[in-house]
Amino acid sequence: MSDGAPRAIRRLPDGTVKQIGPLTGTRVWTVPGRANRPLTEPREDAHRLGPGEDRRLCAFCVDRYLETTPEKARLVGPRFEEERRVPAHALNDSVAEFRRFGNLFEIVSAEYWRENHGYRQPAQIVQWAEEYLSDPVGRVHMEKLAEIRARAAGTETSLEEAALDLLGGSHDVVVARRHVVEGATTDAELASSGTLSPDEHAAYVAFTVQALAEIQAAQPHAAYVSVFQNWLRPAGASFEHLHKQLVAIDDHGPQVDHELRLLSHDRGLYQHEIADLAVSEGLVVAATDGAVAFAGVGHRYPAFEIFSTSAANLPQEHTDAERRAVSDLLHALHAATGVHVPTNEEWHYRPPGAPWPMPWRVVLKWRISTPAGFEGGTKIYVNTIDPWELRRRTVDGLQELREAGRLADGIRIGDECTPADAVLRYAEGS
Repeated sequence: MSDGAPRAIRRLPDGTVKQIGPLTGTRVWTVPGRANRPLTEPREDAHRLGPGEDRRLCAFCVDRYLETTPEKARLVGPRFEEERRVPAHALNDSVAEFRRFGNLFEIVSAEYWRENHGYRQPAQIVQWAEEYLSDPVGRVHMEKLAEIRARAAGTETSLEEAALDLLGGSHDVVVARRHVVEGATTDAELASSGTLSPDEHAAYVAFTVQALAEIQAAQPHAAYVSVFQNWLRPAGASFEHLHKQLVAIDDHGPQVDHELRLLSHDRGLYQHEIADLAVSEGLVVAATDGAVAFAGVGHRYPAFEIFSTSAANLPQEHTDAERRAVSDLLHALHAATGVHVPTNEEWHYRPPGAPWPMPWRVVLKWRISTPAGFEGGTKIYVNTIDPWELRRRTVDGLQELREAGRLADGIRIGDECTPADAVLRYAEGS
């Protein structure tokens, strides 16, 4: 922080911790005596699974492929080989470890791009729509989806137009195969990011990065593509089935714009305000050769910040090894968080065409409290776990997971990390 500015984090004599978000100015207090409350309560409504029921618990499950929009891509087999645009009649010819398809109810719709920007679907989408509708199974599939959308919107469109919108939209979903873990006996044994193997999680992240690049290339009017993961209903998930979402928008959003203004004065913003602060306050949680994780300061919820230490800015500009470094840390933190903690995972990166360098970073938030009247009236947020306590309990959890063989190799935990692990290279050459 600059001279004379309040400290980003400090502990008062009574134990209260006060924080100010270095990039946001958000003010957060942690009051003594609240941090030891359990993060989650055991589910009391667990349903015992019948034979094969684990394959059809929600619309994202493997026996319900035709309840989602047509697939843009899938990864199959232990080597995660890609198949593109699988026709409706062949959906069950293989089992997808991960699937990518358009969101049936988009945040920013195809109509938005058409009416506000004059966007028209390219020839390859028109051809795909014609091929999909020429397949009898595909035509029935599309008719059912079009009917659902028409009912929700209260307006009718032709089947051909509905098909173009569903196939050529810019809001995609990336879904993992499992709803529950292998061998689950109840629907409470959910399969989360942390229950994937490190290799599965790496494929999941790489598949999402590819989707990000393809959406950016396909939608010329998009200024940014928001990438996020809502886990469990308290965090905004419609289904308790592991998935990420990617939404193209024609605006950076106010937070990105704010950070770009800060960067115009200080290219080393993230090093100075985030990484150096984490080192000085003992908030480095873990690191790999290519990424570092901090207990975040000034977040409304307990939050980790996972930074790539690569010189690349956009996720798709990273090498396979650099993406894997981020994935392994993110996977480890999901595993340490646990299956039944609601979380938001948010990706941040430099928008294409932005004038200043920005690192790829992922923020993982524990949605364990609900802001209420006090926060709304004062804009001071009560976070029940301060960054030091978050770091302590997570380091303990990561060490246990490593001993159990559940983490990727090469992760340094807690005091094994050095200040060199927190050197961010995103601004090199700027």
